[in-house]
Amino acid sequence: MGDREEISKQFLGTFEFQGIKRRDFLKFCGATAALLGLSESFIPKIAAAIEKASKRPPVVWLNFASDSGCTEALIKATYPNAADLVLDILSVDYNETIMAAAGKQAEEILQNSKKAGDYILIVEGGVPTKKGHGMIAGKEMLDILKEFSGPAVAILAVGSCATFGGVPAAKPNPSQIIGVTEALKKVGVKKAVVNLDLCPVNVEYLVAVVVNYLLLGKLPELDSFGRPKMFYGQTIHENCERRANFDAGRFVETFGSNEEALGYCLYKMGCKGPMTYSACPKVMYNDRISWCVKSGGPCIGCAEHGWPDKFAGFYERLPDVKLPGIQATADKIGAVAGVATAVGIAAHAIATKSSGRGKGEKEGGNK
Repeated sequence: MGDREEISKQFLGTFEFQGIKRRDFLKFCGATAALLGLSESFIPKIAAAIEKASKRPPVVWLNFASDSGCTEALIKATYPNAADLVLDILSVDYNETIMAAAGKQAEEILQNSKKAGDYILIVEGGVPTKKGHGMIAGKEMLDILKEFSGPAVAILAVGSCATFGGVPAAKPNPSQIIGVTEALKKVGVKKAVVNLDLCPVNVEYLVAVVVNYLLLGKLPELDSFGRPKMFYGQTIHENCERRANFDAGRFVETFGSNEEALGYCLYKMGCKGPMTYSACPKVMYNDRISWCVKSGGPCIGCAEHGWPDKFAGFYERLPDVKLPGIQATADKIGAVAGVATAVGIAAHAIATKSSGRGKGEKEGGNK
């Protein structure tokens, strides 16, 4: 940590002028390093990368078919204060939802950004492909996407609407809305897109991907759906705080019940955690205070390709669930887990006896 001097005093002074303390800024850098799987030694490098980004590259944020929930999540984020970091430092040149300019002035800013090029293009919302169903300033959204994807150094689709269409693309989808990756293929643009699924996007995912790009000069490793593996490499079920109750066959059967108050598993209430890949239980929302399952709501699978049609209805139970070596319905999980536990206890007792370990020795948990 001794080389924090890589961060200039002038830069930190600018932060303090904006009401952000040096300590809080370094705390943000530490949290981002953890998200990226880097050690604390990268904290000064992350800070230096952000400082460098205070000059370039700019961000162009396009809003298409959505409810602007991802912009809302961005501007209301606490720490890391994405509003300060992304809007001020990374210079969001264009976001029609939050920018002060409007009309011709906003359009002029957008065109100037395109001429300058080398910006990070962030797209929020699905792309209508039926003519006349999605237009801005007299242009089809599909054409706008094609126009601004060319000069961009990186393209990020944020939120489930932008990645694969989300709610606006749900059946019957009269506007023929599709996600950014599919839209770019349709207009013949061959560029990698980072898909940050979830409804709304988790701002910490967004900031970490941007910092990863600034730090290493490349996009993070992606899965087959274009999602960063560091955030979409495990199911919600694997890291869920209610997982122990699932394994023990303890489920909530009715909302408002005592079992719900005890934090039992929500699988029978329609939780899609076993089929949904995202780091929600680790990163959470709202300054890492809570997330859907922690607050008592089942996961509805909004991080998955094909959502919401894929997981409708939200409170309907998945037909079955796969565990390592076991596939059973939720009604059988308790019995299966119970047999496995009994076998484990018996084997453990035999091993304890044969090893000569006796009474009074303290045993650890079996998590």
